[in-house]
Amino acid sequence: MKIVTLSGSLRARSSNAAVLRTALDVSGAPARAAEIGALPHFNPDDDGEGAVPPPPVAALRSAVADADAVLIVSPEYARGVPGVLKNALDWLVSSGEFVGKPVAVITASPMPAGGDQANTQLCGTLAMMTAEVVAEACLCVGLVAAKLDGTADRVTDEPTVEALTAAMAALRKAVPGAA
Repeated sequence: MKIVTLSGSLRARSSNAAVLRTALDVSGAPARAAEIGALPHFNPDDDGEGAVPPPPVAALRSAVADADAVLIVSPEYARGVPGVLKNALDWLVSSGEFVGKPVAVITASPMPAGGDQANTQLCGTLAMMTAEVVAEACLCVGLVAAKLDGTADRVTDEPTVEALTAAMAALRKAVPGAA
């Protein structure tokens, strides 16, 4: 199983990056991060029929198309999806890379609900894009800072690591031929 990751946080030392690294560690699958920070603002006029996508958009589309599954890890900003991640998804709406693609959505937040609003919004957007949102692979990690090691590099809270392990196993199971 080849995974492409989309992170809703551009911070190098974010708690969501620690959650993402831990999820990949327990998955054991090869992964590639899709860079979304350099994407231009989505404009439908730049994405019409026959339009040549800007290079960062073409790279994003290629990364998602080449993957067997997608792992999205994101914080929640102002009770919603961070703009950078929503912008990336907007570039993928009409191009079809997500059609039938197994996707895990994990949100992490310092709040007890773990970014549940962003998680719900992401799952709804992905379902509209006809991705295969794997419910068993979707998690909300609340009070995330207390679940990380001292360097904020990995999740060390055992129940959270177990939940991430189960989520990644569910994602693997959803990929045809990857069980």
